[in-house]
Amino acid sequence: MEIVIDINAPAPLFTQLVEQVKQAVLSEKMAPGDALPSIRQLAADLELNNKTVAKAYRLLERDSVIETKGYRGTFIHAEAKTNSTVDMSTWVTTTLTATISSFQQAGVTDSEIRIAFGNIMNNRSSKG
Repeated sequence: MEIVIDINAPAPLFTQLVEQVKQAVLSEKMAPGDALPSIRQLAADLELNNKTVAKAYRLLERDSVIETKGYRGTFIHAEAKTNSTVDMSTWVTTTLTATISSFQQAGVTDSEIRIAFGNIMNNRSSKG
């Protein structure tokens, strides 16, 4: 699998990496059980910060596209092909849109929604 990162593209670098891994899985260039390079190795190969690659790997693992097996390495997940079609960003946008619409129909103002959302996010981040 060849990954090409375009530093001039509008998409964040970690997003480009996530999308290219998912595309490699969907096009069967990568199959379940295939090993991925370590975070450090891929960052060096692509001339990226380790944290950028680590973030991409965390998102891919969250979506069950890859799985980390401790010191043995990181591999393509058994259900990667199915899971590569899930777009969390679209799901979040769709869910939030529906929720906000229901609030507005109940008469909640945009300002009240923003304040409540901010408070919830602030409370969650201070606990975690």
